[in-house]
Amino acid sequence: MTAPQRLILVTGPARSGKSEWAEHLAAQSGLSVLYVATAQVDPSDPEWTDRIQQHQQRRPTSWITQPVPIALSAVMQTAEATDCLLIDSLGTWVANLLEQDDQVWEQTVSELVEHLRQSLSTIILVAEETGWGVVPAYPIGRLFRDRLGHLTRRIGSIADEVYLVTAGYVLNLKQLGVPLQNLTIATDSSNLENSASQ
Repeated sequence: MTAPQRLILVTGPARSGKSEWAEHLAAQSGLSVLYVATAQVDPSDPEWTDRIQQHQQRRPTSWITQPVPIALSAVMQTAEATDCLLIDSLGTWVANLLEQDDQVWEQTVSELVEHLRQSLSTIILVAEETGWGVVPAYPIGRLFRDRLGHLTRRIGSIADEVYLVTAGYVLNLKQLGVPLQNLTIATDSSNLENSASQ
């Protein structure tokens, strides 16, 4: 008997432990884990290579690693109900596609979200939180931050579980948070007065 499909989003700042938590969830799934790496190896960057190696050393040898810098939707189409896809990370995937214009990017995101909805497998996505600091000084930095922020929000709205990992601690946002789409804004004066008096 296979486990029901689950869609899980794990987000957090750099070095927070988000990848470790995602790896823990994948290991606990009891499914065959396919680690989908969106990062592209750059031999001329030893620090980046070291980061990738640290991730590789943490993972069980039974896991299959597949480099997928762009075609995430294609991987989801071939996954089965007995698979757990651990996609790490959305931020790198967004960076790999920054050259797409807004219209093509929206089509890419819509296709990704649709495949996330239709997939038979359990999918765990890791995303970086980049919007907690200063506004980037350059247009490309602002584009990256905005696209990643919108993407994680869109995926979070359809995910079964959403976790925020920060300072080595895990928060379950589906249990603790209030979805913005469930909020209503008072538009008449009586509602505004009632809100102000509370």
